[in-house]
Amino acid sequence: MELIAFAVPFFLLALLVELAVDAWRGTHYYRANDAINSLSAGTFSTTVGYFTKFLPLLAWGFALENFAILDLPLAWFDASPRGILLWVAAAIGWDFCYYWFHRLSHEYSLLWAAHVVHHQSEDYNLSTALRQTSTGFLFGWIFYLPLFLLGFPLVVLVTVNAINLIYQFWVHTRHIRRLGPLDYVLVTPSNHRVHHARNERYLDKNYGGMFILWDRFFGTFEDESEDEAVVYGTRKPLNSWDPVWANLQVYEGLWFDARHTERWRDKIRVWFSRTGWRPADVRERYPERSETGDLAHRFDPSIAPAIRRYAFVQFFVAVALTLAIARGFAAWGAASVLVPCVFLWAQLWTIGRLNEGRADGILLEHLRLGVIGPGLLGLGLWSGLPLGSSGVLLVVTYLGASFVALAIADRQSKNSLKTNVNAQYRR
Repeated sequence: MELIAFAVPFFLLALLVELAVDAWRGTHYYRANDAINSLSAGTFSTTVGYFTKFLPLLAWGFALENFAILDLPLAWFDASPRGILLWVAAAIGWDFCYYWFHRLSHEYSLLWAAHVVHHQSEDYNLSTALRQTSTGFLFGWIFYLPLFLLGFPLVVLVTVNAINLIYQFWVHTRHIRRLGPLDYVLVTPSNHRVHHARNERYLDKNYGGMFILWDRFFGTFEDESEDEAVVYGTRKPLNSWDPVWANLQVYEGLWFDARHTERWRDKIRVWFSRTGWRPADVRERYPERSETGDLAHRFDPSIAPAIRRYAFVQFFVAVALTLAIARGFAAWGAASVLVPCVFLWAQLWTIGRLNEGRADGILLEHLRLGVIGPGLLGLGLWSGLPLGSSGVLLVVTYLGASFVALAIADRQSKNSLKTNVNAQYRR
């Protein structure tokens, strides 16, 4: 896990470089609202992980301690030929398990409900790589149990997991086209672009994490064609910039079907069926819930420039808070960052509502600044949050400045709306 934390600054630097290249080439592969939503989902996933990531580690450690078939001491994983071979075997084994986890996450509803978050972006750039689920800890760990049952040490498998995730970051780009022979062996940008497609031709293909050989061997490979451009996103679009709803969208749909079907067998089957399956009685009464999105359409609501600027600034405040939370977690543990995380989650939620131009966005932001913020500050101080007097002053200043900025943005957006209406009336 430390490897991923070490890689985060390089992720952000690479993202900024890609942004610069995008501006220089004029390719418009980035939209601010979509990128903010992807990064918000990634931030939500990371901070929720502070309170959940220990659960898979406990399960893996228990399996290794009690049911391992082989004894592979950590000392064997050294710089010797045997040690290198064992590291390679662990990395290949992890990627093999990842292939099946990834593939079944597309093929079965309950697993898709967690994984869908990564596919909801209708753009494809390095910010998409950081768009991760917050509920993957529920079932994902199960698929890697065979490696622990074989006896691979926990620290080795956690390390190769981190390497696998870090590798997958760079393939989320449209600026790198073909890579010749590498496209036949490794997961490359071209191969992974196909995986993020919602075109019928490319749907549910190229599941590998590092090696595309698994897809070639098991019949799930599809080459990127020059004749048909990839259209990104999901068949049932999210149509929202809310990172909380992004994690709940498919779960809500499954819960809806389970509640409304009359057969008890179908109430259970809904959760464990193939992706897209719905009970016949529910499908007949609520057919609109199964519609697929228009491939030519991308969700991009128009909002007042003043509100857009306000949300943009608030997102950078959220980034700074995320970095502070990461330092607090490393120094004092999960309990010390619970209150700041709740404030961060509320902030990411209201940023999404503002970017959607929703009527309740301004109201919810006032609620966050006027009620949630002071309430959580008081709770944090009462519970011993190590803010200090300077920290309290900083939080109070932030809340007050945000109130003023929100009032100005709200007034400017209303004035802009009146100006546009009057102009239309004069014409």
